[in-house]
Amino acid sequence: MVQKGVEAQRLAVPDNYRNWKKWGPYLAERQWGTVREDYSEYGHAWEFIDHEKARSNAYRWGEEGIAGFCDSREILCLAPVFWNGKDPILKERLYGLTNNQGNHGEDVKELYFHQVSSPTHSYSKYLYKYPHKRFPYESLVEQNRRSREEPEFELLDTDCFKDNAYFDCFVEYAKADVDDILMKVTVVNRGKKAATAHVLPHLWFRNFWKHNKRFTRPRITAVDAHCVESRSTRNGRYFLYHQKGEQLFCENETNNEKIYKVPNETEYVKDGINERVVNRKRKSVNPQKTGSKFAVWHKFRLGPGKAKTIKVRLSKRKVAEPWKDFDAVFEQRIGECEEFYGETLTKELPAAHREIAKKAFSGLLWTKQFYYYDVFKWLFGGPGELKPYRANARNFSWQHLTNRHVISMPDKWEYPWYAAWDLAFHMVSFVEIDPYFAKEQLLLVLRESYMHPNGQIPAYEWNFSDVNPPVHSWAVWSVYEKDKARTGKGDRNFLEKAFQKLLVNFTWWVNQKDTHGTNLFEGGFLGLDNIGVFDRNHMPPGITRMQQADATSWMAMFTLNMLRMSLELAEGDDAYEEAAAKFFRHFLNIAWAMHHIGAKDISLWDDEDNFYYDVVEMSSGTSQRLKVRSLVGIIPMFAVEVIHKNPFQELREFKVRAAKIVLTRPDLASLISRIEEANEDGNYLFSIMRGFRLEHLLKRLLDEDEFLSDYGIRSLSKYHKENPYVFEHHGHHRIEYEPGESKSNMFGGNSNWRGPIWMPLNYMIVQSLRKYYQYYGPTYVYEFPTGSGNKLNLNQIADEITKRLVRLFERDGAGKFRYHSDDPQSVFTKDAHFKNEHLFYEFFDGDTGKGLGASHQTGWTALIANLIMEMEQNKG
Repeated sequence: MVQKGVEAQRLAVPDNYRNWKKWGPYLAERQWGTVREDYSEYGHAWEFIDHEKARSNAYRWGEEGIAGFCDSREILCLAPVFWNGKDPILKERLYGLTNNQGNHGEDVKELYFHQVSSPTHSYSKYLYKYPHKRFPYESLVEQNRRSREEPEFELLDTDCFKDNAYFDCFVEYAKADVDDILMKVTVVNRGKKAATAHVLPHLWFRNFWKHNKRFTRPRITAVDAHCVESRSTRNGRYFLYHQKGEQLFCENETNNEKIYKVPNETEYVKDGINERVVNRKRKSVNPQKTGSKFAVWHKFRLGPGKAKTIKVRLSKRKVAEPWKDFDAVFEQRIGECEEFYGETLTKELPAAHREIAKKAFSGLLWTKQFYYYDVFKWLFGGPGELKPYRANARNFSWQHLTNRHVISMPDKWEYPWYAAWDLAFHMVSFVEIDPYFAKEQLLLVLRESYMHPNGQIPAYEWNFSDVNPPVHSWAVWSVYEKDKARTGKGDRNFLEKAFQKLLVNFTWWVNQKDTHGTNLFEGGFLGLDNIGVFDRNHMPPGITRMQQADATSWMAMFTLNMLRMSLELAEGDDAYEEAAAKFFRHFLNIAWAMHHIGAKDISLWDDEDNFYYDVVEMSSGTSQRLKVRSLVGIIPMFAVEVIHKNPFQELREFKVRAAKIVLTRPDLASLISRIEEANEDGNYLFSIMRGFRLEHLLKRLLDEDEFLSDYGIRSLSKYHKENPYVFEHHGHHRIEYEPGESKSNMFGGNSNWRGPIWMPLNYMIVQSLRKYYQYYGPTYVYEFPTGSGNKLNLNQIADEITKRLVRLFERDGAGKFRYHSDDPQSVFTKDAHFKNEHLFYEFFDGDTGKGLGASHQTGWTALIANLIMEMEQNKG
């Protein structure tokens, strides 16, 4: 359905970053501890600029804040800052533990919720919960000095929220126009006693002038007691209107005296406002009321249940009466936002499911970030700068990479950098609310300033050369199809641009990850960090070769995606028929190799277990399957496509070439389910898995003692709880089922595929089942769950898995969402101001459904919205 409301019309405006998307929540939630800001000798990013130094260090590549807004080039930033009068520092940024401090890796230790946002951010709302008591920084560090066997120690495990002694800090934005931003901060005392709150709306410039001599230092200067003016050669003039409060000015420059013990270059440095408010140092701010960083200081005391609202307006134009239409603009934008979601999430959906989807989409929108990283300048310094000394220069082979865009992040605190395969999943959700952004992002990472000249797509800033699963083509085709279904016409320009770059990426995979030319692929860990019995990026000595069931299956899926795109493009340009024939043959080659070649003639499919496994070959000349029942053996399901017979009949060149392939190599064609037999709807099925293999794989997948949980599909079979897999080779390598956080320190111990439920691959499983159903129809039925005697068709099974995933976000008997802890006294059960707020965890306990990992990973967990919508669309 094409949305027709006001917000949808804004989305359709070309060059949106000069229009309604010019301003948005593009500020990172953590800039400290990132690779971009790491100028240490040995690449110790977490320690070079930590949370303690962050308030005093001017960043090189970006900015951070709580519920912050900025323009799409992050020239000027706007965000609220809070203080309870007891903390040793202002609450300017979210706090969390580093990878070295947390017993399960980095972990944000704050309570905040991305409540709602329209796609253009014409209206956005954020909730931050701030305790009356001193924030327990030291306790959070100390209590997390525990083993991996124990759970993380969280903020709610302290007593700082006891008796509801906290403030709810609501931050809302509404746009009166493209360059007219209204901010409203409402603080509510949820405690039983009166408490004092400080709110300091901040306006500041990212420090772009220090490293680029073309630009002079911008200024923010007081106009009068209620207005300041910002001036920059990069974005002209803006006026910030505020209510009565003390105006504070300093410079966004590093406090060199504090951090490096050398003289400061300017008198009023970055932490000046903090020093003025917290430590009462009047000389830390500029009495001349000018600087590149500004705040207005509001202080008030609130009785129990009382609220106070602070208003700010940032406008390109002078506004004679800035508060006259303030409330009316908010009311109008809220109405337009509700109208948009009312069109997107139809009334056929249950109200609770609509709310889940709306919160998921809103979190996705809040997790956009301006991402700036020029690897060449980072390695060698900019013009006129000294070359940084790096003993082991990270990402040295990516000197072409220059990123300066608004990009969808996995989680703006735990993962404030784009990840190639995460982003692909994000866009499959984004297309439902903003297809323009979805297409733009997918093309972005294929640009020459992102993609390596050799064709590799950058993984993430810690190591751009890491190999992520090749899901980009799947995302491109999914976005194309969803957009076509919405509008009735496919965006051929988008598809053709993506296809040409994906050809280069496909070639990189074939040349780099099929080293023996046998159509069996490698790729290391492929995002599935702890799923293997050992780290596949650093295999034990003596293993000369590994053929991966998942890598090979991802590539089979890649070829099918490219085949499907080729056929679509060939309808308008017969030159693509040759490409279609090429990918048709390549798919058959991979399928044949998966079942016939293998190391020392051991194929990836095990006839005894009826499952796919990785195969390793040792220097001794022996080889064996690594019999770990994991998602590695499920991923072959994803290599499935249903294609109507029309392209085969209408595309003459392709038809002739495909027929010759089948004629000359019938052994290839015989591997693929129903490749020569169309169903009654005229569809052909392209799949690695014939009916027999699919049937037996489903037996394990749908077995509650193996993969099927009450809350979705586990990443590792529960079989390994009582039957750990042990690989004896140059040491004792062992893997067993772990439903929650990993006990392994593999990949830093902050990821776990050893049992929990992950939304993205569950989504792909559900999608694959629906494709098989599209071909087989309702007459093919399977047991669900295995052994129950209950028979369902594949569409019904997809629905049942979806229902289990949605159950994570539904309430239990105590009234809390199931992904919350099992504690019946949890604030998410008792506190009316907690119980309706959703979090979107990175993964979920395979037995209890408890949310684990990053708590705001709407990036890929937002796929719950797709699952909800698609279950409704596939009814009947």
